[in-house]
Amino acid sequence: TRLLNDIGIAQVQGVLMDLGVSSPQLNDPQRGFSFLKSGPLDMRMDRSASLTAAQWLNTASVGEIATVLRDYGEERHARRIAKAIVQARPLSDTLELAHVVGDAQPRSTPGKHDATRVFQAVRIRVNDEMNELELGLEQAFAALAVGGRLAVISFHSLEDRRVKHFFRSLTRAANLPRRIPVRAADGPATARSVVGRVKAGVAEVARNPRARSALLRVVERVVERAA
Repeated sequence: TRLLNDIGIAQVQGVLMDLGVSSPQLNDPQRGFSFLKSGPLDMRMDRSASLTAAQWLNTASVGEIATVLRDYGEERHARRIAKAIVQARPLSDTLELAHVVGDAQPRSTPGKHDATRVFQAVRIRVNDEMNELELGLEQAFAALAVGGRLAVISFHSLEDRRVKHFFRSLTRAANLPRRIPVRAADGPATARSVVGRVKAGVAEVARNPRARSALLRVVERVVERAA
């Protein structure tokens, strides 16, 4: 919203939000996002931010780490891994964390690196990504003109659920059964679903393996913004 105001644009016809970590970020060991290469435990999207992954992991309690791993990484063995992390402190390297997580896992998940969920959870916590996502969705939709579309590409179930619930809140009134009364104060739905849920095809995944978990949802504004 601030950027649009700065350039004098009141409304837009479309917004695309790609929620994935970019390949240049993943491929740069110094950013600390990859569990496959040695690098500092950083994980900050905004490198001017004060909190790094190392600072958080080396100071948070077992309970706090376990909650983050469970809520943001959907990690089944969250408390076991959290205890192992605390026992291994201080941590400073990405491979060091990956080894601690691997040793703490009672069993591996076929087709997925043991540290995938943990790195995702820590990154989300360090960057406050869920609150940023909620704010981004609200501001992006608010900027749309009637007929404008908001398209969001998410890469894991936690993000996709937030997007789905936000879109559902915009389209709910239009999707209610006809016999259910809706108060006039509720007003009409402000959007309609254009694309419910689309995954990358086989050919696309073959060209870009990182697209295998991508999910696309799109809504279109159908009601003018309130004055």
